[in-house]
Order: sequence, then C-alpha cells, then structure tokens
Amino acid sequence: MRKTIAVVGGGITGLSAAYYARKWLRERRIDAGITILEETNRLGGKIRTLRRDGFTIEQGPDSFIARKTAVLELTKDLGLEHLLVGTNPRAKQNFILHQGRFHPMPPGLMLGIPTQMWPMVKTGLLSPVGKLRAGLDLLLPAKRDEADESLGGFIRRRLGREVLENLTEPLLAGIYAGDTAELSLKATFPQFREMEQKHRSLILGLLASKKQPAPKPREGLPEAAYNSVFLTLEGGLTVMTDALAAALQEERVITGQAVVGLTRQGRRYQLELSSNERIEADAVILATPAYAAARLLQDQISAAGYLEQIRYVSVANLAFAYRRKEIQHALNGSGVLIPRGEGRMITAITWTSSKWLHSAPEDRVLLRAYIGRLGDQAWTQLPEEEVRRRVAAELRELMGIKAKPLFCEMSSLPASMPQYPVGHVERVEALRAEMQRTIPGVLLCGAGYGGVGIPDCIRQGKEAAEAMLTWLGDER
Repeated sequence: MRKTIAVVGGGITGLSAAYYARKWLRERRIDAGITILEETNRLGGKIRTLRRDGFTIEQGPDSFIARKTAVLELTKDLGLEHLLVGTNPRAKQNFILHQGRFHPMPPGLMLGIPTQMWPMVKTGLLSPVGKLRAGLDLLLPAKRDEADESLGGFIRRRLGREVLENLTEPLLAGIYAGDTAELSLKATFPQFREMEQKHRSLILGLLASKKQPAPKPREGLPEAAYNSVFLTLEGGLTVMTDALAAALQEERVITGQAVVGLTRQGRRYQLELSSNERIEADAVILATPAYAAARLLQDQISAAGYLEQIRYVSVANLAFAYRRKEIQHALNGSGVLIPRGEGRMITAITWTSSKWLHSAPEDRVLLRAYIGRLGDQAWTQLPEEEVRRRVAAELRELMGIKAKPLFCEMSSLPASMPQYPVGHVERVEALRAEMQRTIPGVLLCGAGYGGVGIPDCIRQGKEAAEAMLTWLGDER
C-alpha cells in the first residue's frame, strides 16, 4: 500500500522536513505521498518578505548564521546559491546604548565575551571594577558539576554582572528575546560549558577556538558564503520558502485549517482537522510550536506536559523608510542594541539599508526597530497606533530623527520566541524517548526544541525526515 506522511506546520521547519522527505523517498523508490497541514492561510511561518517602493523588508528574521551549514546545503539543493549575499563590509561596527549614549561594541567580542584585552580596557561599557571582574575569568576554576545552569548564571559566574547586563544580554535579546537568568545554558550555548571544561577559562577557550584553521571555501557557493558572518538572500528570505513550496507543489497542501486531534489507529495515525475532516497517515512530523504539540500529545504521552511549560514571548518589528537627505545620523554601522536596564520599549535598531545594501534604493534609508522581550509584554495590550507613536518618539530621542517617514510597516509575531528553561535538553530527550516507545512514527521538530535560528530549524526538519524514513523502512 502507498504510504502517507503528514507534516503538521508549514513554516521553515515543516517545509524543510517535507522537502527532504520527498527527495529521499524518491531516491529510495518508496511509494509515499506527503500532506502538509498549515493552520494559517500561507506557508513560510515567521519568514515574510515585503517588497514595497523599491525596498526589501523582512517582517520576520532577516538573516542566518553562515557557519551553520544546513541552510547553505538547502540553498544549494534549491539552486539559490547565486542569490546569497553577505552584510555590507563597511557596516561592521555595532553599538550598544549605555547610560543614554551609543558606545561602539569592543572588537573581539564573541557574544559579549572578550577575546581582545585592550579594547575591553578602553570601552566605556564597563566600569573599572567591571573590567577587573571580567578578567577574573582567567583565574577562576572550572565548575565540575555536570548539571545544567542558566545562561545568565554562567556568564555572571565567569565574567561578572556588568558583562552580563551591558554586553551579553543585549546581544542575546535579538536571538531569544528572553531573560538569561532563566534560559538553559545547555540548550542555548553548550559550547561555552565545553570551553570551560576543556580550557578552565571561557576567555582562553574562545581564544583557542579563534586559532582553529579557517574553514575551506564551500564548493559551488559564492564568496559571500564564507566571508560574512551573516547571510541572507537577494530578494528576501521568502525566496527560500517560495522555492520549497514550489518543489512540493505535487504534494497535498492544506492551509487555513488547524490539526485539533491526533490518535493512533493500529499501526497508523488519524489527524482531525478543525473542519472535521480526518486524515490518516503512516508517519507524522509535528513541526509546530511546543504549545500546539502539547495539545495533540497530551492524551498520548505523559511527558507532554513539559511542552506546556515552555513559554513563548511575543515580539514585533517596525520598518521605517526615509529619504536619505532627511537623516542626519551617520548610520556608520549595522545598528544599536539596547539593554533592558535602559528602560526603553525598543530592544534594538537595525540600520537595515547600511547592513544590507540590496534592501533600499540608493537615496533612501530603511531602519527596523524591534520591541518585545520576556518581562516586557505590555506593548501587546496597546493599540498599534500607540506602539508606532512610542517607537517613533524613541527613534527621535535616540537618533535625532525628526523627519516624517515615507511609511512605517509594523509586523507582530505573537507567541513566537520559545524560552528554553534549565533542564530543557534532558526533558526533550525524555519526551522523544517516550514518543518512540508509545507512538513510534510521530516526530517533533522546530524552534521550540533544538534551536531557534533558521539553520537550526532546517537541520531539525531534515533530521525528522531522516528518522521518518528509518521508521517507514522498518515498517516495510
């Protein structure tokens, strides 16, 4: 009989899972069809690109880390490698707001951890006491306890409070929009723990990693793929999700309907949709947020209750377009990060047209202001016009922008940023082990489980497709 695979969730994770499942099914000559189920009316999830008046505006994530290869492999598989672009090499400088002033980020920082001493000595982001405390990392012993700890607790233990609050937290706000005091170290930056164990000092560990030979240029990829820390696609990231959707057009795609039930029927599974339609499948890939997966698994798996404990934070970004001649600020970098202690609604400002040269016409400026983080969700209760007014007022105060924007596009991403609590890695492993025993052929993947960035989501979708094929092979 022809096999059926259901992929629940049409974001980048689900599309990647479906794409690789289809690719490998054909290569292995397994007769199977794929059904993609997406609750909203569009595929692509948080990846959304708006093209307006010559501007390319990302309404969700704007880039990905070049060193994580899963996204580069997918880009090449889709034939999009010629569209890869890196950041403007003339806009490498970043700033951090401290006591109301823009301070250049010291060179040599890796997620707020210094690897060059002289720039740290000169920076105004740390007091003399804070600089001395950071230097103690070179002397402190390594923690030998293997138990997980919070990312914030780890940085504070190694480098002190000022490094945590003035450097690390603002840098991580754009990745997790969370509170480092609650985020799991193992789930976010396990390499930090490994460095401490191997080199005793976090600074020494990072210095050792910098001495590793540079990776060789990837065959068939443009120069940007190995000369820039961050990459995007000319034309916007929806070029990737559109290409995935096009590659899957022969499969069944159902949008605008939620999956409201999942039950096991012998060796197969039945999915109930909000329209009351029922779909049977031999394997199910759940590429959904943790809270959505919890509702589907709560009657099947005792460990599913943990998924409800993973909190999600709402964030938004506001894109402002201006005439270049009306902006007095030099825009000599990629943007500014704003620590929690500054008491601002905005968490960061990207000088998008400086960072990505393809994003705006030559005589125009595009800025993106970000809002929302754990513990600061009051904005979600405000009318959109009030949010726009407050953000514009802060741009005026911080950057001296008095000009009226050509337009402002606000993009809200409700419940979009998962917060991995301490112990997350072990809890997810236990959950997946129980699923393998109780409901084999049902797989979890996505930002809520093993990494929030685009490359992490693609990797998880690919791994889920591979595990699903192993399951179908065993069933045969």
